[in-house]
Amino acid sequence: MPVIIPQSPLKKSYLTHKKEIDAAVKRVLNSGDYILGKEVEGFEKEFASFIGVAQAIGVASGTAALELAMRSCGIKQGDVVITVSHTAGATVAAIRLLGAIPLLVDIDPERFTMDPDCLKAAIEKYKRKHHIKAVIPVHLYGHPADMDRIMEIAKIHDLLVIEDCAQSHGAKIKNKKTGSWGDLSIFSFYPTKNLGAMGDAGAVLTNNNRLAQHLRLMRQYGWRKRYISEFPGMNSRLDEIQAALLRVRLSYLEQENTRRREIAKIYDRMLPAEKVLLPRVAEGSQHVFHQYVIRSPRRDEMRRFLSCHGVETGIHYPLAVHLQPAYKKNVLVVDEDSLSQTEITCRQILSLPIYPQLTDKQIKYICKIISDF
Repeated sequence: MPVIIPQSPLKKSYLTHKKEIDAAVKRVLNSGDYILGKEVEGFEKEFASFIGVAQAIGVASGTAALELAMRSCGIKQGDVVITVSHTAGATVAAIRLLGAIPLLVDIDPERFTMDPDCLKAAIEKYKRKHHIKAVIPVHLYGHPADMDRIMEIAKIHDLLVIEDCAQSHGAKIKNKKTGSWGDLSIFSFYPTKNLGAMGDAGAVLTNNNRLAQHLRLMRQYGWRKRYISEFPGMNSRLDEIQAALLRVRLSYLEQENTRRREIAKIYDRMLPAEKVLLPRVAEGSQHVFHQYVIRSPRRDEMRRFLSCHGVETGIHYPLAVHLQPAYKKNVLVVDEDSLSQTEITCRQILSLPIYPQLTDKQIKYICKIISDF
């Protein structure tokens, strides 16, 4: 029986580019420069150019990137930041790290991303009671949020927009990449991402040169001159080896994203659409399928059936943030039923295997097992 896992084995993924990765690591080792050197500088320039912004600042992780992005904008204890409850916990964790208050809004069930109408409703309810400072739309699973409408609403209410692009490396809206719409954006390069390192890594991107300079100091204790802190900063540096690896993998990102879309098309064609709800791509958007997520009221039964036939799956994410023990009493919502789509979605979603090394034969096998179910 074949065993197909939800994410590509990291070993296989990196072995695809082994010669180039070995050469990159050797280059770093020979340089003797291991923190914030030429590899970090090179990656920052290349990734900023790829996304279409002026500045990229490499940091230790995607969560750190979110925290630094918010700190650079002056978000502090008691400020309100609007985001979604259907996201990785890191999005909300970063807000709480600052002592800020997450205001959670519902999702569009087709995009799985922030519903602009729910964003408007949340602002209307809380704008007189709280200091709402920013909006963090999450481009979940590789599908862009509705940035046209979100940016319009944010502009009306003078709110900062920080894009969470941890799962959307290379995704586009009208040929403009995610990460280039907001005041700032953040990326994670966790190993399983479309663009992944061999450990934790992240970046903050912006067109604002003043913010970029502030972020570069903040990620290293507020130093402009070594050992002299101009303001309280932190240690959140991207190391040279991770940057060198990311430079190699960035050169293949478009090719690998194309393969992900090819796999998604096979799923779209072969899965029984009358039995499961397939992901949709909004008009004018380009999905990069970090995850291929279907929906079924019989999700748990289907998952067990697939596992029995050698197909492992994932659930991203099984419990909405507002229902988790750490956050139940530490978030704002519009009303008792304002996250209904989020809660329904969490009960039905299932992430099927999708990664560039997945073969057509394996995909067809997965589709057959789901059809049999």
